[in-house]
Amino acid sequence: MPKMKTNRGAAKRFSKTGTGKIKRKRAYLRHILTNKTSKQKRGLRKGALVADVDAPQIRALLPYL
Repeated sequence: MPKMKTNRGAAKRFSKTGTGKIKRKRAYLRHILTNKTSKQKRGLRKGALVADVDAPQIRALLPYL
């Protein structure tokens, strides 16, 4: 049986935590930053976890994560 392929786009965007949850980066920090407050931008720097309902789809893209 051949090896399963990892989705390379997903591999660059998601990583696994020590407890097995999937970590992601937050959106809205790419452009039009002058309209956002410093507090908002600071909060967006922190990582976040993928919602439990979305995790199975991400795991399907990343079989070896």
